[in-house]
Amino acid sequence: MSFIEEVPDEKADGRLREIYAEDLKSVGYVKNTNRVMSLRPEAIDAWNTLVRTVRDHLRLRRYELVTFAAAKALGCRY
Repeated sequence: MSFIEEVPDEKADGRLREIYAEDLKSVGYVKNTNRVMSLRPEAIDAWNTLVRTVRDHLRLRRYELVTFAAAKALGCRY
């Protein structure tokens, strides 16, 4: 059971349908971050822009280490 509402694939329309289709084409599934923000597709675009902006200024290894350290500090087991 989840307390987070999300838009199922078959009910996605407009920009959200495009986002879901982009995910399916690029990674083969709809990303969890996009599902969680599916009620606000404009937030998905803003989030992806933020992540891209940060990631583009870091080497891949450093980005991975920062992501891992943050997850560990927050106790994330995902």
